[in-house]
Amino acid sequence: MSTSMAPSEQHVGLIIREREPVNLEYPFDQLDTFLTPNDLFYIRSHFKAPVLDRHEYKLTIGGAVGKPFTISYEELLAMPSVTRPATLECAGNGRIFLVPQVKGAQWQLGGISTAEWTGVPLSALLERAGLDANACEVLFEAADKGTPKEEPVPPGETPYARSISVEKIADVVIAYAMNGEEIPVDHGFPLRVVVPGHYGMASVKWLTNIRVLTEPYKGYWQTSDYGYWAYDENRNPMRLALGQMQVKSAIARPRTREFIPAGSTYNVYGAAWGGEPYIETVELSTDDGKTWRPVRFLDEPQYGAWRRWEFEWAVPADKGTYVLKSRATDPKGTTQPEQHDKMNGTYVIHHTFGIEVVVR
Repeated sequence: MSTSMAPSEQHVGLIIREREPVNLEYPFDQLDTFLTPNDLFYIRSHFKAPVLDRHEYKLTIGGAVGKPFTISYEELLAMPSVTRPATLECAGNGRIFLVPQVKGAQWQLGGISTAEWTGVPLSALLERAGLDANACEVLFEAADKGTPKEEPVPPGETPYARSISVEKIADVVIAYAMNGEEIPVDHGFPLRVVVPGHYGMASVKWLTNIRVLTEPYKGYWQTSDYGYWAYDENRNPMRLALGQMQVKSAIARPRTREFIPAGSTYNVYGAAWGGEPYIETVELSTDDGKTWRPVRFLDEPQYGAWRRWEFEWAVPADKGTYVLKSRATDPKGTTQPEQHDKMNGTYVIHHTFGIEVVVR
């Protein structure tokens, strides 16, 4: 795949959020199927996509392991594989709804998509390498690098890298296929990490190295960016790494300011995701949060994957503007908040917000 074409030519149907690097949004109002087609799957890039040769490609597994090794692309393809669905969401998805407007790509609702990922379980690679007893994190290092846009900017080019806790190893897939096809360049060819249940920044693309650590990783993409604020026991602010997706739902249809005939029946459609281990309930309000009613799910619960839902709305005969909202709850009772938590900065935008429609 060539990376020289303009986004509008190469990815017809996606919404342009940034041209350089390529950041394209899935048209969420077209949500229909459980799996997002590859050509409509959102694209989040920090730098220009590197082009890696499958014949020369090598993945290195090292760090705090007993038997470090290097493996080729073809050798990985020959290993026993798994196929799992996973929803990936940009941690800044929904940023356009923050008031006042903040810096960063102005994602609306479509910085999210779902695919079936095929690849080698991370656990199989680490079992072969032999984890050190003191291992605490696994670091994924990518081939893409450059100068970040957000302050503070580190000196020199910064390669992309993220880590996860060793407790998360069992869920992770080192993927080479996406919806049954070879992963496209913009989605990480030849290999990308897929971390179900975590925001998309953990699912590192263009993977080149897996390094086991005995101390928490403190790199730029783990602290300065893709972090949030918390307080320690003495109320001192500290920076922590973003990880698990939070409970969230969104309305795909109707669209904002859509005209709906008075007295008709309208099928409200949306999806919910995040939470541990899945979304248990979703409710819809057609009166700006005054009353709530349960929706009907279209998908069974699956760890790390969204659940589409629908609601048959008996549209009032009274004409005017109506505000629709949805809210999701997980099995632990965690429900979407009504306000954005400022400790998350410009990330983790999962509060409820209204979709205005005009009944006429």
